[in-house]
Amino acid sequence: MIGNLRPGGKYTAKDVYDIGGAAVVIRELIQSGHVDGSCLSITGRTLAEEYGAANAPDGEVVYAARAPIMPDGGVAVLKGNLCPDGAVIKVAGLKSQFFEGVARVFEDEEACVASVRDRSYKAGEVLVIRNEGPVGGPGMREMLGVTALIYGQGMGEKVALITDGRFSGATRGMCIGYVAPEAFVGGPLALVRDGDRIRIDAANRRMDVLLDEQELTARRRDWKQRPPRHRAGALAKYARLVGQAPGGAVTHEGPAEWPWFE
Repeated sequence: MIGNLRPGGKYTAKDVYDIGGAAVVIRELIQSGHVDGSCLSITGRTLAEEYGAANAPDGEVVYAARAPIMPDGGVAVLKGNLCPDGAVIKVAGLKSQFFEGVARVFEDEEACVASVRDRSYKAGEVLVIRNEGPVGGPGMREMLGVTALIYGQGMGEKVALITDGRFSGATRGMCIGYVAPEAFVGGPLALVRDGDRIRIDAANRRMDVLLDEQELTARRRDWKQRPPRHRAGALAKYARLVGQAPGGAVTHEGPAEWPWFE
């Protein structure tokens, strides 16, 4: 973490502008090896050529990477048997980075919203919203509405929320998104059932469903893909072409074929 910016820090985006703007950050990340300076920019020049003459960090608004504010940032990537290709959690502001509870599974965002509005969930549960990933959504809808409802009911620190959809930076609490592989293509999230215990250990970058491999293998054999939400049109084409979250959910890395296109 090299930006001393609100809400956790002291300064604002205007202060970054005053010391040279985003170019200061980009130059520092290139020099520290966190960004590949040989990548081409839209001008046809490399990033290193574009930002090599930018100001150095001032040490107050933006710190040098060799002397950061903190060694870790406000976002963490989790791995585990529930997200072998990764999942993302915002750890900034969390009172606790550990949560273990029983799963409450919803096949889409609307089903979870209805349950939260009816208050038919309880403390200690891990709310699982699946089939909202790049292919299943299609397009990874933002789950911020659900988290807002949960916090509005005073349950923000009492439940966890896991989804193969996405969150915005305004998300609070134990909310894990971008689970990969997503449920719709047979990722482990598709195998979770109501009552399964899920453990989230953000400090150690882990998220697991507490089932042995034998049980997961048996469930995988029984799993059947859900019908797509769109069988024709632009969204169906998108779902056919899009890849998974770790690769940027880009449309040239998706599976070659899906059954409903045959």
